[in-house]
Amino acid sequence: MNRQAQAAVLFLVGAAVLHAGSTDLYLRYVKAGLQPLLLGAGVVLIVAALATVWYEVRGARAAKGSRGEGGHGGDLEGGRYGDGQAHGDRDGDRLGHRDGQEHGDRLGHRDGQAHGDRHEDGEEQGHAHREPRISWLLILPLLALILVAPPALGSYSAMRTGTALQAPFAYPALPAGDPLPLSLVDYAGRAAYDHGRSLGDRRITITGFVALDRAGTPYLVRMALNCCAADAQPVKIGLTGRIPPVLQPDTWLEVTGTYTGERTKDPVNGGIIPFLDVSLARPVATPHDPYDESWNN
Repeated sequence: MNRQAQAAVLFLVGAAVLHAGSTDLYLRYVKAGLQPLLLGAGVVLIVAALATVWYEVRGARAAKGSRGEGGHGGDLEGGRYGDGQAHGDRDGDRLGHRDGQEHGDRLGHRDGQAHGDRHEDGEEQGHAHREPRISWLLILPLLALILVAPPALGSYSAMRTGTALQAPFAYPALPAGDPLPLSLVDYAGRAAYDHGRSLGDRRITITGFVALDRAGTPYLVRMALNCCAADAQPVKIGLTGRIPPVLQPDTWLEVTGTYTGERTKDPVNGGIIPFLDVSLARPVATPHDPYDESWNN
């Protein structure tokens, strides 16, 4: 892969990163707060690609100029070599045919050897710049980034990863509202570690996607992340009460209910999974940002 190809790949990667960062696509990869850094990285890649092309063009022009100057030098060397050859001929005439022949043989041997050396050097230099074609496979991740928009992590990952619920640092007073919209992570922390004291009998509305364990127990889940989708971990709450009779995994639900003391342990890591006593549930569209970032803020 030559410099021009490397510059093209850099430019395409930078353009793809800028496209993802300027649309909602980047939320499938990183948290919302990293958007400025993502846009900056795209700009840097594009600038690096343009700089690579500029240096390559400048180097080619400099090399062409050097070859032009070398041609004039060769003429001068040729002139000197011609004078030497004439002098050798005159010496050969004076010293005799045999000495002239030996002198010519030495000159021819040196010229032939030098020509052969230059030929071998040219072959070695030509072979040194050849790269394996397999290096073009590096462009496949780029095509995947441009052509394929991966879905957000869902129930498959959630039920094979232990809950990431952590004890909150504090339990701020809840605002007014009935029902009160609350993040799944906030409810789970208050229900598991505050035993619902800060929740009371308030009606809570929570949004998440459905996941089912092997026994068919439904859970409402949000994937929480620190930085990017690679480190996403689920936070789960169990559902009890008026649950829809048919639930499909990865369906997004908005549920309204109240705190219940029922809880269980996550079979993967033994973490606490609190429950919510559901009084109303309805399907909703996938939210703008499918990941929950409130657990580490």
